[in-house]
Amino acid sequence: MKRIITIQDISCIGKCSLTVALPIISAMGVETAIVPTAVLSTHTQFKGFTFTDLTEDMAPIKDHWKKEGFKFDAIYTGYLGSERQIKLVSDYFDTFKGENTVIVMDPAMADNGKLYAGFDEYFARKMGELCAKADIILPNISEACLMLGEKYPGEEADEETVKKLLLKLDGLGAKISVITGTTFADGTFGFTGYDHADGTFFKYGTPKVPLKSHGTGDVFASAFTGALMNSFNVYDSLKIAADYTCACIKNSYEDPEKVNYAVNFELEIPYLLKLINKK
Repeated sequence: MKRIITIQDISCIGKCSLTVALPIISAMGVETAIVPTAVLSTHTQFKGFTFTDLTEDMAPIKDHWKKEGFKFDAIYTGYLGSERQIKLVSDYFDTFKGENTVIVMDPAMADNGKLYAGFDEYFARKMGELCAKADIILPNISEACLMLGEKYPGEEADEETVKKLLLKLDGLGAKISVITGTTFADGTFGFTGYDHADGTFFKYGTPKVPLKSHGTGDVFASAFTGALMNSFNVYDSLKIAADYTCACIKNSYEDPEKVNYAVNFELEIPYLLKLINKK
């Protein structure tokens, strides 16, 4: 069985971060070790949420795991709460990056052109520097622009604009850069990527569902990491993640009892398992 580390926060209600990553990746047959960066009562869409910083626990967890000799097939990062946590995550990369360990970064820090509460432009630049140690990065358009110091073109930026951003993201140092949530001329919605090794672009779109919800980036990144650990190549893993995320959004859109803060990722896990069984 493959084993990964995922490093991100716990939002106790909100269906995002670790409460998405742990069930999705575990359901895909992958042992999922967690490093919580913070505990929030809810995600940041809600007002008055509580926030407990777990920065002080991160280095001792790493040191204990190193002492025990644990090895990992992938390290997957999500929401990091501070510049100090970025440095600690860099230490995790240095400590546990084996010859075949894949590092996946979802620089979860912004949407609609704006940083999440508590972050600034300096934080975004430091996140961009961390990308140099990653194999695959999965920013949305907002996050890509903020890491690069580029003007935000809107979530429906045209394909040429997205490609220019990808070429600049490539300069940060990751092997494969993928911008999620891109809109295509035919009306579909998906991802566009660039592979540094062969200098090629790739893309994939699913039908666009008229529902925007918190946590879909976490659903996508988690499903992608799980598929990668099931021996799918990068493109097929991205495709599986896009199809699954689309199904989750569609399920929520059609559900008269849906919550207004997340998608029904739980109800579509059987569909995700069908996708990874089509090897």
